[in-house]
Amino acid sequence: MRVPERILTVIVVAVMAGLIIVPTAQVIMRGVFTLPFIGAEELTRFLLICLVFLAYPLVIEHGENIVMGEFKAAMPRKLRAVVNFTISISAVAVTGFIAWVTAANISRNLANATPTLGIPFWIFLGATLFGFAGAALVHLIHLRKPPQADTNIAI
Repeated sequence: MRVPERILTVIVVAVMAGLIIVPTAQVIMRGVFTLPFIGAEELTRFLLICLVFLAYPLVIEHGENIVMGEFKAAMPRKLRAVVNFTISISAVAVTGFIAWVTAANISRNLANATPTLGIPFWIFLGATLFGFAGAALVHLIHLRKPPQADTNIAI
């Protein structure tokens, strides 16, 4: 899983760079050249949405999502295993369902596009579909090979 993870990391970094470059270019074009950068706000919003959803599977893969480590650490070992399994099954179900709903939504709105730049709706929501489908896949992998034990940062 290392190669797909690295490819996705490169894509996320490129989107993040775009998220910095587009508003900077807008400020420079308006401030220095007194020219408008038409669609910069929409493109920035699009890049932010892409960044969040494309990075979501990476967050889960690295265990950086929010957990209640102290609460789970206080549970007996067997109950903790049941809770972890229940959380994983629920995560697969929820992320898979959201991916399915997003795919259905995309298929029903293929002719729609964003107002200013005309970004097709399927591209606009494609990052959401990719993020939740990727998250469902990562959660499925974690069912077979669970991540390392929760880290507890409480003092």
